[in-house]
Amino acid sequence: MSTAVAPARSLRSGTVLADLLPSSRARDIALVVGGAALTGIAAQIAVPVPGSPVPVSGQTFAALLVGTALGARRGFLALALYAVAGMAGVPWFAQAASGYGMPSFGYILGMLLAATVVGALARRGADRSVLRTAGAMVLGSAVIYAVGVPYLALATGMTFSQAVAAGLTPFLIGDALKAALAMGVLPAAWKAIGRKG
Repeated sequence: MSTAVAPARSLRSGTVLADLLPSSRARDIALVVGGAALTGIAAQIAVPVPGSPVPVSGQTFAALLVGTALGARRGFLALALYAVAGMAGVPWFAQAASGYGMPSFGYILGMLLAATVVGALARRGADRSVLRTAGAMVLGSAVIYAVGVPYLALATGMTFSQAVAAGLTPFLIGDALKAALAMGVLPAAWKAIGRKG
């Protein structure tokens, strides 16, 4: 009887992927620490962009994935842990950087907000279809840039248009690829769970 109830409960609206694991404080702590670590590891997949102090990295994808899979609260905590540990000296920002004086630190603050936004959207089912996942990823990326680009301009003395050219335009194709990957992975995970149920 419990096996028939669990899938129905797990697939209901208001549930994110992390909720499918047995509930406990230890689970939540492990998910938060794991989300921060995943973001730090993904950040090391980084390629410098000529003319920009901001590299292309995997951390934005990881931050959006963590927020979507963990939900708003745990996603926020995971990215907050990532940010605070990096500011304290853990070298897990892009290209093994740490601290808060770098011009790209605004993107990390943006990821913190974006993880919260996409986590809230995932609770409303935004990760269960390709189109809705695409919308969530686009909105999450927009939040990251809304904080990161102005911060870049302030930190470097660039004009806003220069910051857009250096800190947004070169990343649009990569963001589209990351969104496409999320569009494949997240709905497929829910579909697989539904089949198992």
